[in-house]
Amino acid sequence: MRISAESERTYLQRVFAATGFSKENSNLLADTLVDADLRGISSHGIQRLAWYLNMVKEHTIEPKNEVKVLKETPTSLLIDANKNMGQVACALAMHKLIEKTKESVVSIAVIRNSNHFGTAGYWARMAVKEGLIGIANTNTRPLVVPTNATQAFLGSNAFAFTFPAEPHPFVFDGATSVVSSGKIQVLDKNNQDIPGEWAVDKDRKIVKNARKAEDILSTAAFTPHQKGGGVLTLGGVEENNSNYKGLGNSLVVELLTGILAQGSISADTSVGKHDFSQFLMTINPSFFGDLDTLKDHATSMFNRIRNLEHLPNTEIKIPGDREYRRYADNSKNGVAVDDKTAGDLERIGQELNVTVPEAL
Repeated sequence: MRISAESERTYLQRVFAATGFSKENSNLLADTLVDADLRGISSHGIQRLAWYLNMVKEHTIEPKNEVKVLKETPTSLLIDANKNMGQVACALAMHKLIEKTKESVVSIAVIRNSNHFGTAGYWARMAVKEGLIGIANTNTRPLVVPTNATQAFLGSNAFAFTFPAEPHPFVFDGATSVVSSGKIQVLDKNNQDIPGEWAVDKDRKIVKNARKAEDILSTAAFTPHQKGGGVLTLGGVEENNSNYKGLGNSLVVELLTGILAQGSISADTSVGKHDFSQFLMTINPSFFGDLDTLKDHATSMFNRIRNLEHLPNTEIKIPGDREYRRYADNSKNGVAVDDKTAGDLERIGQELNVTVPEAL
């Protein structure tokens, strides 16, 4: 079914408030999920709600805990999310980084003791709206099998990068693995098979059944045991397709997040202390040249790529094109909610006495 973005927003604000989050944080969390759904990134939208609320019940997430700034200089921040949502810590960090970078050229924040932070692109886009370059990274639970390995160890470890351009900013936002686990969750909820070579079993054989892959991933992510297998690094199954480059990308994020924050690496977040870490960076491009000129040069490059000769019945898209197009369409026509998630929303609404969005 489809629901309006505003009805989704109101529902989420009320659910988060009823769960113990402040009004400000409830509004923030709702906005990050609605934004993901509007951009067609349903893996990080309202379908995450039941998972978030379960972590609140388990005290993995502590809605009332205050985020703390541990260290601060004119160009850097070290923040303790204090077991609250990653969104809450990242909002504080990005507002401060934007302010700092307008006065300097580069600013960096590292966040420890955090949780899931939504889409990485949400935070990088905050910077580009202010004429800055934005970078956002996070580690995750262990989901990804390194090159030639048969067990999950790395996180899907998101990376986002933005740069000013027209008609919309350049926004690259993706996992450093072949796919994020959330996309497999969505396929599982819709009883669909995996369309590509995304996941493998204990013998490193491709898994096409989304339910089987989700079982492999949830066991690796949430228990001390593994069935073997997981999501592949960029490059796929074989080393001769350079999947070690995907391994390298994921390790870079591990170093900038879990290691630099002195928190858990992805492999150690499935049991015991649960703590993700985030790395945020903002750069002021106007230090290097006139911002409008830089924006025009970037736009020209992207348009040249879009207009290259290409295969029939295909389109060349620059990162961000699809999401901004979907944002416009879904704002008008509503966001899609799968049947299983719709059932979760109904159950949560009854538990918390919150009116559930009606189908359009």
